[in-house]
Amino acid sequence: MAAPDRDGELRRTFPALPPRAAAEEGLAGTWWGNAWVRALEEGALDAARLERGRGYAERGHVDAITVTPGLVLAYVQGSRARPYRVQVRLRTLGDADWERFLDAAVERPGHIAALLDRELPHSLADLADRGVPLLPGPGDLTPQCSCPDSGHPCKHAAAVCYQTARLLDADPFVLLLLRGRGERELLDALSRLNAARAARAAQDRGPAPLPGVRATEALTRGALPPLPAPQAALPHPEQPPAYPAAPGGPDPFALDQLATDAAARAHALLTTGRDPVGRLTLWQDAVRLAAARPGSGLTAGTRALYASLASAAGRDAAELARAVAAWRQGGPEGLDVLEEPWDPPAGRFDRARPLLLAADLPAFRPWRNHLTHPHGHVQLRLGRAGLWYAYESEPGREDWWPRGTPDLDPVGALTGLGTRDDL
Repeated sequence: MAAPDRDGELRRTFPALPPRAAAEEGLAGTWWGNAWVRALEEGALDAARLERGRGYAERGHVDAITVTPGLVLAYVQGSRARPYRVQVRLRTLGDADWERFLDAAVERPGHIAALLDRELPHSLADLADRGVPLLPGPGDLTPQCSCPDSGHPCKHAAAVCYQTARLLDADPFVLLLLRGRGERELLDALSRLNAARAARAAQDRGPAPLPGVRATEALTRGALPPLPAPQAALPHPEQPPAYPAAPGGPDPFALDQLATDAAARAHALLTTGRDPVGRLTLWQDAVRLAAARPGSGLTAGTRALYASLASAAGRDAAELARAVAAWRQGGPEGLDVLEEPWDPPAGRFDRARPLLLAADLPAFRPWRNHLTHPHGHVQLRLGRAGLWYAYESEPGREDWWPRGTPDLDPVGALTGLGTRDDL
């Protein structure tokens, strides 16, 4: 059921979310995620089933979640060996509803910028006066589970709803997909409407007067006035405009990515006098651009970006995905640790093995700047700046992926990679 290779514009699959500590406040962090939770809880008939479903979600019993228009689908591990199949349905919006939503979205320039930043403004979601029920209300979520419990909802369906709230937190486009429209289709429509609106506004204003000076003043000899003081730099670069899609034209997503990156580099150069990425190689720059893409999971747009960047650098998308994980772990040095083994001098590297043994860990096998667990599933790599980077692989395979946070202490770098018994 959870098959990411079948994902497309109207289907997104999200891997199982990690467990959370029961003491954490709430299962949603955004106002729209909490609105989803409120719709679930106010429409439920049994608070005890909700509490058990919340516990299932916190302990990670919910497997991968697939979202399509009007449907959330997942398997939940219950009390029996075979997991239960859960569906949660939500009514999709009609074409007239979407027209009203898009009109409201282009009324304010900040709406499109907020959506691109994975934010859902209150003014855009609260369109009750226009008859657009974007957020669900009590009773709007219709759960169905293969378990024998007839509760509304059962604990398995409640667990899926709680985990879905976490997906909405990370990306409000999941909510818009549930209501019937994919991310690319919505952004293309917003781009077209925004460009048409800007063209009408420019036409209404008429041509602006051209600045200039009289020729007699320009030719008069005399001392030139001093140059004006330079303007103060903006506190941060502004968002680029939304680019409309056109048949045969450039990809608007790629244009937005390049314009945003160019604005950030220009702002850094203006305020510091240095280009933060001027010395990167083509491959390093491709990894940096791919790592800057926000979001949860690889959307269709992200996969297209990865394929283009990997092809331009002479690599494949799998290599780029691993390099992005290394870059997010430690930036340029993290990428260097992934790709360039080296021979460290005596000192920090030699002291690491006794520290690991003192922490009741087995004797790691050394090779160059690598220390590998004897079972072959955990590895530490020493970076040239003295930080330790953790990697994981399936036992018996050389498929190492960056994990965790770099640390000066080799034991500390293993934090979060499993229990002491696992290591």
